[in-house]
Amino acid sequence: MAKIAFILLCHKDPDAIIRQAEMLTAAGDYMAIHFDASAKTEHFNKIKAALKDNPNVTFARKRIRCGWGEWSLVQASLHAVEAAVEQFPRATHFYMLSGDCMAIKSARYAHQFLDGDDVDYIESFDYFESDWIKTGWKEERLIYRHWFNERTQKWRFYQMFEWQKRLGLKRDIPHDIQVQIGSQWWCLRRRTIEWILDFIRKRRDVMRFFRTTWIPDETFFQTLVRHLVPDKEIKARTLTFLMFTDYGMPVTFYNDHYDLLLSQDYLFARKISPEALELKKRLGALYADDEASFQISNEGRNLFKFLTERGRSGRRFASRFWETESTLGRERELMIVICKKWHVAKRLLERIRQATNVPAIEYLFNEESTALPDLGGIQATIGKRTRHRRALMRMLFDYFETDRLIVCIDPGSLDLLQDFCGDRSVTKLLEVQCNFTDDYLIGHAMRVGLAGEQTPPDTLERLLPTIRGDMNFESDQIRDQEFENHLILRESDPKDHQSDLLSRFLNIPTDRAREIAEPDYLFAD
Repeated sequence: MAKIAFILLCHKDPDAIIRQAEMLTAAGDYMAIHFDASAKTEHFNKIKAALKDNPNVTFARKRIRCGWGEWSLVQASLHAVEAAVEQFPRATHFYMLSGDCMAIKSARYAHQFLDGDDVDYIESFDYFESDWIKTGWKEERLIYRHWFNERTQKWRFYQMFEWQKRLGLKRDIPHDIQVQIGSQWWCLRRRTIEWILDFIRKRRDVMRFFRTTWIPDETFFQTLVRHLVPDKEIKARTLTFLMFTDYGMPVTFYNDHYDLLLSQDYLFARKISPEALELKKRLGALYADDEASFQISNEGRNLFKFLTERGRSGRRFASRFWETESTLGRERELMIVICKKWHVAKRLLERIRQATNVPAIEYLFNEESTALPDLGGIQATIGKRTRHRRALMRMLFDYFETDRLIVCIDPGSLDLLQDFCGDRSVTKLLEVQCNFTDDYLIGHAMRVGLAGEQTPPDTLERLLPTIRGDMNFESDQIRDQEFENHLILRESDPKDHQSDLLSRFLNIPTDRAREIAEPDYLFAD
């Protein structure tokens, strides 16, 4: 009978990971865990302590910091795979999971399903001929080298890309490799996994190529499996049920999706909401139920498409989700940098991006030109962003696949701060108070139309105290709200104090926070 070694990549919610590991290994299967090195150390220690006596659980020998679209995700998978191969010699199949996945069939059903056909399950389609990539880059992912993360180091990412284009620094794809693409959620036989590990030891050229491709978790395993395994032994599908909205966001499943999930022709589903506690409880009990039977109708995607299309043609039967303005999510952490000098906050965010993997977005509610992903139009104007602020933030959390997000907000946007601080999510504020010289205030008056090149000096002299008073008033208003988790970082503070505040705000070690605060130009006008 099949014995599954689950390869779990995760970075949050230690209690859910512990429950997931205990549930899946109770049926006699195995699990190898890679917990993101950029996540909280105490969370990893909690997982290790809870599972240390479980012989069916092992951990990747090395933890690395993972970033969306980076080689690090593939490397983390390989570390976990290597640990599983070594630790679990009886494992017949290796199944890729995330912390947001849950079984939607019983263990008995899953084992019989895998025993029924001696094949690998992995989406694997020709990279150039298929239409798997709907929008955005295609050839550019492969023929140029990508050393930086587009989401956390956007400027460097695109600068390196533009320089390579200008200099004609295209590279060749390894001549004997036909690049494939597909979902990163696969289930492979032990023989295939061993072939892959042997291949990567021998083919350093292929490894060098994939290390600098963009989003290699959608191409690396998919290409190697097709290169190593006969076509008749590959089923180009995933065994994990997942759907995407018109906005490119993963559909999240809640308590009322239990019956729908069970009827799909899949073994697992992604993404299960962290708040769907009843659904998780029922699915956990189901996995251990050897008597459970399943009627497969597989209507999930067609049903979702049908209902979505009715909404687009004006025949909705319920409000769009952004019209209900629900919570950001209890497990999420929104960090807001408040600063009147936008250029100072933007410099600070760039330093934070360099030191952490936390996505950071500039003044999205204050600047129309702020770089945002395409979220179906909700991001198009400041008016829409502000009107549907919580929906926008939820979609950004989903887009970046993170539970931690940093945004900049002008101190005059008190209504936004009140709204976000009233949410069930954890909201932290870092108010950056700068010194305002007369020259800066005169420049500010000109930028906002209060003064011009020909404004007499005596008029400016009368105007400056009023502008300075307005800026102080905005800061006083924020303090009067007595928001929780409100930290104030002043330009005049010693570097050590600034580092301590950044460490508390970002929940990072003080030495890394000191790197962020160190540059003298941070507050320069």
